[in-house]
Amino acid sequence: MEKKLGFGCMRLPLLDKNNAKSVDVEQVKEMVDLFIERGFTYFDTAYMYHEGTSENFMKEALVDRYPRNAFTLADKMPSMYLKEKEDLERIFEEQRAKCGVEYFDYYLMHCLTKANYEIVQKLDAFAYCVEKKKEGKIKHLGFSFHDNAELLEKIIQEHPEVEFVQLQLNYLDWEDETVQARKCYEVCQKYGKKVIVMEPVKGGTLAAVPKEAEELMKSYNEKDSIASWAIRFAASKEDVIMVLSGMSNLEQVKDNTEYMQNLKPMNQEEQEILEKVVDIIDGKTSIPCTGCDYCIESGCPKKIAIPTYFALYNKLKRLGEESGAKEEYRKLEGVGRPEDCIKCGKCERMCPQHLRIRSYLEMVAKEMNS
Repeated sequence: MEKKLGFGCMRLPLLDKNNAKSVDVEQVKEMVDLFIERGFTYFDTAYMYHEGTSENFMKEALVDRYPRNAFTLADKMPSMYLKEKEDLERIFEEQRAKCGVEYFDYYLMHCLTKANYEIVQKLDAFAYCVEKKKEGKIKHLGFSFHDNAELLEKIIQEHPEVEFVQLQLNYLDWEDETVQARKCYEVCQKYGKKVIVMEPVKGGTLAAVPKEAEELMKSYNEKDSIASWAIRFAASKEDVIMVLSGMSNLEQVKDNTEYMQNLKPMNQEEQEILEKVVDIIDGKTSIPCTGCDYCIESGCPKKIAIPTYFALYNKLKRLGEESGAKEEYRKLEGVGRPEDCIKCGKCERMCPQHLRIRSYLEMVAKEMNS
């Protein structure tokens, strides 16, 4: 059985923070090398990550440099980009070419929501993937999910052929009624579907918690990083087979692989500390954005750096004026501003968190320009 930590390829290190395609491939190679050296093998990419370049970078940093049996590669069919049946074959073959592989170990229908599931059903996308599985081009078939537990149960009932589900699962969302992490996890358990976890650190939110929350955690265990609490919470769940971490630098790889080498399941006292941490974070975080960039991938006509602005707003709310968030906001160049929003709604249709992005942008502009 593989170790439970997976390398998420959505937040690779950049040479230019305003250009998602400017991946620092030499640092990625170092990160890949350390990850594999420490016995971890699972890599997760997708068609849309890094504005369509993540798969290319994984070929360069991983596939071209290691034998095929040295790693496990997961990729995804972008349900949100599908228009007609021919897109399935075109995209799948493009992905194999970009990654440089004959087969994918894990292949997912990407980002199933009510709207995206309707597209997938209309085009018989699962049936297409089952055929690819018969051909040996897919080893394990599943889907990633961003909706409520009721829809999840419907999909699993209608597609018993799926072997696993990728869920957003972290201690902040566990009891959240919008994300429904616990309810979705329990649906998977009910039908015997294994779970792969995405967003265990909620886009970095759970790596930089408010000071009083950090003090609680450090008073219990001074040595472990704040992010380790989040990843261990997810990895401790019985039916979780893999926890993805979108690592952005070599230090994060070092930290994550260190405590995940020999995973210590969470004990009751740690669980109780996390309940208190949730209360603290909920009181200080205003916009529950994970920084996935799907809103930017939607094709914002004003090229507004939505996740960046939301992160700065949350930083201001968590840490106050001394955080420097307003100064960072004013210095941002080469991207659209929140006040440029024309309220077209493209971003909201793509948001896995179902955020009221247009309203939040108004709020950010008002606060940051005051």
